[in-house]
Amino acid sequence: MSQAAVVLLSGGLDSTTTLAIAVAEGRRVHALSFAYGQRHDVELVYARAQARRYGAVAHEIVGLESLGRLVAGQSSLIGGSGLEVPKGRDVEHDPGIPSTYVPARNTLFLSYALAWAEVLSAREIWLGVNAYDYSGYPDCRPEYLRAYERMANLGTRAGVEGTAVRLIAPLVNLRKHEIIARGVELDVDYADTVSCYDALVDSDGRPLACGACDSCQLRRTGFRTAKVPDPTRYREQA
Repeated sequence: MSQAAVVLLSGGLDSTTTLAIAVAEGRRVHALSFAYGQRHDVELVYARAQARRYGAVAHEIVGLESLGRLVAGQSSLIGGSGLEVPKGRDVEHDPGIPSTYVPARNTLFLSYALAWAEVLSAREIWLGVNAYDYSGYPDCRPEYLRAYERMANLGTRAGVEGTAVRLIAPLVNLRKHEIIARGVELDVDYADTVSCYDALVDSDGRPLACGACDSCQLRRTGFRTAKVPDPTRYREQA
């Protein structure tokens, strides 16, 4: 029997690659996505498509709209926040945490994943964070993952009774071009992923990326460095 695992799936490049790796390594995947008022909620359409493509046993989309309301004044990633998504930022050299940071988002996501994993008797939670191309978010760092894993095994019945859960972040030490190269090996269709923080949707329901937010910059550079054609539809090309 293959091992059950919960995979956090946003519909973006990193999480889809993580899903593909988990499936390639024989995991019985339960995909978990979130609607939290993100302005680029079109990503959830692609999360559904990728969950189907990779044969997820189940795919749950959890409504966390209250999170969006609580943090709207602090995060430009939330629709209707009145804040502009930063464009043209020097993502390689700017040490600041950008306004697209959503307070406690990954902690909440992981907590839902932890609850589901315990019910499923799944011993692994997979997520697509990485320590390099992460725009400065504090909840994407290895030390955060280690701390959360320790807490998870202190605060759950499974952990206390000796069935520890592990956080698996296969991309944590990879740069974007390395992630893309790994995904290409696994036949990931990156045309069916959305990374842009400020994506628009055309009349056919397809996303148009801005090309200038942190995520678009990292994605563009990644494809260029990997020498892989970028399938993303950018607004200047529309």
